[in-house]
Amino acid sequence: MADPFRLRVAKAICNNVLKSITPTNGYQHDFSDFTDEAGRSAARVFRGRTVFGEGDPLPMLSVLEDPRSREPGASNITSGNAVNEFRLLIQGFVQDDKDNPLDPAYYASADVITALVKAKKVRDYNFLDLGNVAPCVIGLSIGEPVHRPPDDDVSAVAYFLVPVTLTLAENLETPFA
Repeated sequence: MADPFRLRVAKAICNNVLKSITPTNGYQHDFSDFTDEAGRSAARVFRGRTVFGEGDPLPMLSVLEDPRSREPGASNITSGNAVNEFRLLIQGFVQDDKDNPLDPAYYASADVITALVKAKKVRDYNFLDLGNVAPCVIGLSIGEPVHRPPDDDVSAVAYFLVPVTLTLAENLETPFA
């Protein structure tokens, strides 16, 4: 069975954009999959995950839906066809700098934003390689990042949040199309 369109979009953000952040591709950080000490394949980019622990790699990213309420009437629906905003938060966790805990978060968020901007520069409006015919992504905007020191409430390490809003052209009657 095919994935719902919004899940395909989230997977594309993770696989086509965030996992491409590697030193080989000109970035300072490596968010690609790797092999752990036990020889198993492990990820640094997650979807929908909010709880992490000491066994998780640093740096790492989690892509979450933004829980803040949307503007009333934000969608433009004609029968099942709609143009909607799909608001995501990219949360990144980094190893602290003891003297300046936020510095690594600024560097990592800059890598994430740079990768998102590169994904935005596409021909034929084929954002995220998902095609340019509905359902498709017709716009991508990046919000202002927020950087936070470790606080033992949200995270024991420095972290950042980058809000991303994707404009989707979709048919709500056929989410698997």
